[in-house]
Amino acid sequence: MKTGIATVSISGNLEEKIEAIAAAGYDGIEIFEQDFIADARSPRDVGNRIRSAGLELMLFQPFRDFEGLPGALRAKAFDRAERKFDLMQELGCDLVLVCSSVHPEALGGINRAADDFAELGERAAKRGLRVGYEALAWGRHVDDHRDAWEIVRRADHPNVGLILDSFHTLARGIDPETIRRIPGDRIFFVQLADAPRIDMDLLYWSRHFRNMPGEGDLDVTAFARAVMATGYAGPISLEIFNDQFRGGVPKAIARDGHRSLIHLLDAVRRADPDLAIDLPPMPAPARVHGTAFIEFATRGVEAETISALLRSLGFACVGRHIAKDLALWQQGEIRIVLNAETKGHADHSFTVRRSNVCDIGLTVASAADTMARAVALDSKPFEQERAPGELDIPAIEGLGGSVLHFLDNSLDHVWDTEFTPTGEVPGAAGLTRIDHVAQTMSYDEMLSWSLFYTTLFGMEKSSMVDVIDPDGLVRSQALAIPDGRFRITLNGAETHRTLAGGFLADSFGASVQHVAFSTDDIFASARQLADLGFQPLPMSENYYADLDARFDLAPEFLSDLKAANILYDREDGAEFLQLYSRPFGTAMFFEIVERRAGYKGYGAPNAPFRIAAQKRLERPKGMPRI
Repeated sequence: MKTGIATVSISGNLEEKIEAIAAAGYDGIEIFEQDFIADARSPRDVGNRIRSAGLELMLFQPFRDFEGLPGALRAKAFDRAERKFDLMQELGCDLVLVCSSVHPEALGGINRAADDFAELGERAAKRGLRVGYEALAWGRHVDDHRDAWEIVRRADHPNVGLILDSFHTLARGIDPETIRRIPGDRIFFVQLADAPRIDMDLLYWSRHFRNMPGEGDLDVTAFARAVMATGYAGPISLEIFNDQFRGGVPKAIARDGHRSLIHLLDAVRRADPDLAIDLPPMPAPARVHGTAFIEFATRGVEAETISALLRSLGFACVGRHIAKDLALWQQGEIRIVLNAETKGHADHSFTVRRSNVCDIGLTVASAADTMARAVALDSKPFEQERAPGELDIPAIEGLGGSVLHFLDNSLDHVWDTEFTPTGEVPGAAGLTRIDHVAQTMSYDEMLSWSLFYTTLFGMEKSSMVDVIDPDGLVRSQALAIPDGRFRITLNGAETHRTLAGGFLADSFGASVQHVAFSTDDIFASARQLADLGFQPLPMSENYYADLDARFDLAPEFLSDLKAANILYDREDGAEFLQLYSRPFGTAMFFEIVERRAGYKGYGAPNAPFRIAAQKRLERPKGMPRI
């Protein structure tokens, strides 16, 4: 099945858009009239350039305010159409999108509109062209694909067909199942867009907040399933209006769009195996069993600082790599690797960002299948020269120059194979496994990385929340697999003044700002950590006074929280307890959490107070971090 994207969906001039769309792997392009008009080349040259890039010119759009006009306005509409037909023939494009009229003088009536389209179809047929009719969600008389289809049906012309757009159907709450009644050969083109659920004017919502399928809240999969059930075999294309994308990097936005289309078609095929969807086979979303390891690129004084912090957290250095300068630290199921290599990926990462998380390993059901799906979804494989004795572990490039490695049962001997025991036994302060990894990025990247994780691993998104920093706002969204064994939080910063934004600036875009460890008894862990010399993040007296007012906690319990600097939250009877390390390096930190009674959140109400506490410990401006 051919994939396409409208030029309006990405930023740049027309040439930049063509290059980005071709590089992302689409089959074709919808040319938005404004992009063409702004270009200095002739229609013929533009068409030839698109084809020379290996793209099909699938659709010219939009032609507005055509049907239902009276008298002279009707004649003028047909004159305009003839001019566009001239242009299309020069471009080498045979299909035009006509959207339902919003003209203040347009007259209603299914038969009147059908007569207009019958005549337009006849004129188009003489030139070997086709006309597609689309119902705008805010159309003056036609705002529903069912009415648009009735107009096309009554026009009864082979060169007039229906164009469907998921936003116009789903934004109005129209049941996509109604599409199944439309003959697939009468659907000329299908456009897809998702959007967050926002209660606002439909036109404004559409023009500013559309996003890629899977990035929003609309059931685009149900829409696509209904379309495919008709027997439709034409292109599936994206038409996205989004202020954020208009300022983004064209190739990155185009790549995300292509990933979203491939994932969507795969999801439809899995839901309805009998549908004929021409898509290369790919494995199902990867099943993640947990985080296998976290690897820091670090050396010198910074490596000593992290090592001392890990030891105060109860970790032990249990292994040294057989061929590289890597130290393996362990406690429970948690493995932390400190990589002090002076060549390769870790060396480059340290040189650019100082100490940072350069690699995350995930335990998956099948490393080979995970890798295959990642590549099918346009992820870039990661490779570097292996040292003698090292295993070949599949990996892809991740956020912020980091790497994601995939380990399964066939690779779980890596720790015995690649590391020589030091004789130390794994640490014991009650920390059991990695609860979640918090990744920080610019706000503009959040949709992209949310799409990455949901399409590759089938992770479920929580609602986005605003985290108040004393110096600005950070937006946060959590993603998790159903059993909670793998969780990621995405934190989008818009200014360097926030703690998250300062981390991005100081680390030159490192991906992980903090890692959270689970414990079954946070009070017992806190006592053991205190004995090991761990210094927790100090919380204010005001925080605990407010806790007492909000939750009416038992005095002894509140006193224990306060004594250990433990933060507390409760939702629907489920409890969450948090303990933080002090910041190190470029404002990185560790967190220890205990989840009680199935608490699923991340203590969002505590975030402003945690951030304020961290900022109280920030180095004076101009002083170097160590």
